[in-house]
Amino acid sequence: MTGRVTTFRVLGPIGADAGGEPVAIGGARQRAVLARLLVARGRVVPVDRLVGDLWEAPPDAAVAAIRTFVADLRRVLEPDRLPRRPAELLVTSPPGYALPAAPDAVDAWRFEAAVTRTGDPAADALTRLDDALALWRGPAYAEHEAEPWARAEIDRLNELRMLAVERRAEALLELGRAAEAVSDLQAHTTQAPLREDAWHLLATALYRAGRQGEALAALRRARDVLVGELGVDPGPRLRRLETDILAQAPHLDPPRAPQGRSTPRALVGRADELAVLEAAAGRAAAGNEAVVALISGEPGAGKTALAETVAGRLAARGWVVLWGRGPEDDGAPAAWPWTPETVPAPGEDPAAVRFRRRREAAARVAAAAGGSPVLLVADDLHRADADSLDLLTALHSGPGRVLVLGTYRATEIGPALTAALARWARTEPVRVYLGGLTEPEVGRLVAGVLGAPAGVGVARAVHRRSGGNPFFARELARLHADGAALDHIPAGVRDVIRHRLARLPERTRDVLRQASVLGRDVDPEVLGALAGDVVDALDDALAAGFLTEDGPRLRFAHILVRDTVYDDLTAVRRSHWHAAAGAAIERLSPGDAAVLAHHFGLAAGRATAPKAARYARTAAEEAERRSNPHEAARLWQQVLAAGSGEVAVRLTALAGLGRNLAVTGHLEQTRALRAEAIAAVTATGDPELTAAVLTGFDVPAIWPRNDDQELAGRVAAAVERVLPGALPPLRSRLLSTLALELRGDTGDRGRRAAAEAEAIARELDDPGLLALALNARFLHAFARTGTAGERDRLGAELVGLAAKHDLVTVEVLGHLIRLQAACARGGFDAADGHAAAADRLAGRYELPVVGVFTELYAALRLAVTGCPAEDAYRTACARLAGSGMPGMSDGLLGLALLSIGHDGGDTGPYEPWVRPGRLLADGRREEAAQAVRDLPRSPHDLLWEARLCLTARAVADLGDREAAARLYEELLPAAGELAGAGSGVVSFGTVDEHLAALRELL
Repeated sequence: MTGRVTTFRVLGPIGADAGGEPVAIGGARQRAVLARLLVARGRVVPVDRLVGDLWEAPPDAAVAAIRTFVADLRRVLEPDRLPRRPAELLVTSPPGYALPAAPDAVDAWRFEAAVTRTGDPAADALTRLDDALALWRGPAYAEHEAEPWARAEIDRLNELRMLAVERRAEALLELGRAAEAVSDLQAHTTQAPLREDAWHLLATALYRAGRQGEALAALRRARDVLVGELGVDPGPRLRRLETDILAQAPHLDPPRAPQGRSTPRALVGRADELAVLEAAAGRAAAGNEAVVALISGEPGAGKTALAETVAGRLAARGWVVLWGRGPEDDGAPAAWPWTPETVPAPGEDPAAVRFRRRREAAARVAAAAGGSPVLLVADDLHRADADSLDLLTALHSGPGRVLVLGTYRATEIGPALTAALARWARTEPVRVYLGGLTEPEVGRLVAGVLGAPAGVGVARAVHRRSGGNPFFARELARLHADGAALDHIPAGVRDVIRHRLARLPERTRDVLRQASVLGRDVDPEVLGALAGDVVDALDDALAAGFLTEDGPRLRFAHILVRDTVYDDLTAVRRSHWHAAAGAAIERLSPGDAAVLAHHFGLAAGRATAPKAARYARTAAEEAERRSNPHEAARLWQQVLAAGSGEVAVRLTALAGLGRNLAVTGHLEQTRALRAEAIAAVTATGDPELTAAVLTGFDVPAIWPRNDDQELAGRVAAAVERVLPGALPPLRSRLLSTLALELRGDTGDRGRRAAAEAEAIARELDDPGLLALALNARFLHAFARTGTAGERDRLGAELVGLAAKHDLVTVEVLGHLIRLQAACARGGFDAADGHAAAADRLAGRYELPVVGVFTELYAALRLAVTGCPAEDAYRTACARLAGSGMPGMSDGLLGLALLSIGHDGGDTGPYEPWVRPGRLLADGRREEAAQAVRDLPRSPHDLLWEARLCLTARAVADLGDREAAARLYEELLPAAGELAGAGSGVVSFGTVDEHLAALRELL
């Protein structure tokens, strides 16, 4: 077993974790294979069924593609699995594959177990169901909702989710927390209006929360829905509940609630705001007039949490705290303890009634105070009606040591609150506005949720996604704690945003939906082209806090707001609006290729596919010119996804994708794409297109040994077929490609090709061609040993050329070549500088392959200075093993360990040169002598000197004068260098030491 626990997430976008860390599953097909196997719940899915489920019209190579997808999944799901060891997780089981995951390895299975469990006390059940519902990060199997093979499982999980919501509500009711159950049940009955159990729970919760009229209204709505939708009356359970509510039956009374308020939620940050409110409390306690303090902010800003903190501090100092909240629903009375139950007398003047209510409220507050200062907390003022606000005005206008602390949403100020704020302004209230938390404060909040310090990257990502909104940040932190990616939207955040949206006018909601298609940043001119006159709707959205102004453009206040609005659009509407957006931008900003590719790509229609491919190709080429390979790879994938029928377009995209995947560390995928492209272009018989495809995969190469010799041979043969008719500059590129594929060849074909390519490039004064030709020359700069000086000059020219023409990957290549050359000559200070320069560029442009070489160099640096280096070599070679560079990785760890005095086992292709020394160590001299005689000719590469010196050790021990003479002649040009250090990886001491040992035999 690997020892790493692998878990899966399907309650939302498909995801997986290995050893507690998220893994990159790969493309849409790989995720589909994984999802299909998880839906099967450990049963075998035949390959034929997988093919049929993944493609409507399977391609010819569909079965081979399935095998590739499975191999990719195995690599990321079991990263520690040894080569050739059978998979333990995603297993082959004829006639297909199975994924027999553990019962707790899939979030959906854990969710099901939690929901179907019964018999727990209410408090335990509530915790269990809260944890279970928190597993949902979006629709189950979100990417595959439309797939027939997923539909039954999705429906089953959705049914379980509704059951979980209802059982959670039952637990809340049993705990005497009916008011908390109401809001969830209201949303639940809206989403599932035909579930009678849900209506029963909602009506019960409303009744127990003291809202008998609303409970009866809910039952009437249930009847209307059932009659209107199904043509049936409510069942006997609902009818009996209505009778019991009207009779106020005792069994409906809530259970006895626990004494005391719940513990206030932890407050993060807000030190300045607390100081302001503490000062206001000091004024109220010292004076004889009420002081008003108002806390405002957007939903989730922490207004209530701040008020709770103030209340807790004042209560600890002997204040009397009276806490009330605005109603959850429009039209419901405010739940404020100082509100009198004033019944007008027949014919009584309304003004007299208001006066009497004010007097009775003041008497209530005075009676509660008993001589102590009083804090009146009026939470959610934006929900209060005019009468309640009028009463509050009277309370803070009268005498007494009173602090009136009101909270309200700055985005939901209605007419009643507007009028009240205007009246209160005469008393100059203390005003506190809660904006977003800072990044360090968000880090502390996240740490509180996780129970451990949050990494800088996590804190930064949460801060960016949440905008510092505490509620959003806390929900994102919980999402992260559950192992989900931070680009998902927590269910609680979605619910809040949807609730706020529902309060907007319908026209404003429609405009926001169309704006979400444009992204977080919204160009009003483009939006107007989509939606017509949007001025009034945008004013409403700005006032409600959904949008903010950023110069001439508008912006969604939070990316979570934009994503929620966008995710709620139907696929048909999204496609239509993306097409319209693309058409509008094409008129207004025709040069914005990346944006146009995005919109036409998501329009997903036959009419827009050619445009999507054309703009994506233009944008991909621009991204490559800007040295942004990740963006370029994404855009080339868009070209392929657009499904252009032109063979040339598809093959160009395959080459572009492969080229940029190689730079970003996906070398195995690049080789697969290259093989596919070469097979396809060969079938066309078009020499010009063949030449373009062959040269389209040119990427910098640093190791002079091929990763796939068979593929390299095919490429070289294809180049030589089309080369005779090629003219400059294509001829230069073809010659460089040929030389790159012939690396390690001891003949001179590659060297001649590189020289001619360089001559053409210099004549044309083309920096890109010259860089490619110089790279090819480097790979053939091994006609003799001891060529570090020549390689250093090539590296220096590449660095200068790249810096002048902004060729980032070429500059990295130049620094790595110079690092190797410096190591060969023992110049480790210079090598340090080149390693640092390469790492800086790799970090800036996200080039992960570079780290493989610099980590190996760091291990070499330890070794040559006499420090322990085994762990460093093992770590670096483990990373190398997963880099997709078998031409470099095979046997390298064994060779590296041998260089520091450890026999590290497998030395792969270096074994013939290691074997004589091993035989001598075992006392088998005759076999060692024969092994020296049987040695093949060494490849001419970065480890040529290392192989020769390994042989020299054995020859010196054997006293073989003939072999010593031959070795001495080969090694002599490398005098003064380190044996093998030209690789930047290993050193077997100085070449001079080995030459001296050989000289003694001559």
